[in-house]
Amino acid sequence: MKVRASVKKICNHCQTVKRRGIVRVICKVDPKHKQRQG
Repeated sequence: MKVRASVKKICNHCQTVKRRGIVRVICKVDPKHKQRQG
């Protein structure tokens, strides 16, 4: 899980999700692409 000020999709499989006011990027194909804003 990377924590970044600006989260962007890294590949085409990445999905942007907003959970409890926190923006996250999830990726089932490559879990290294997981990010959250903070």
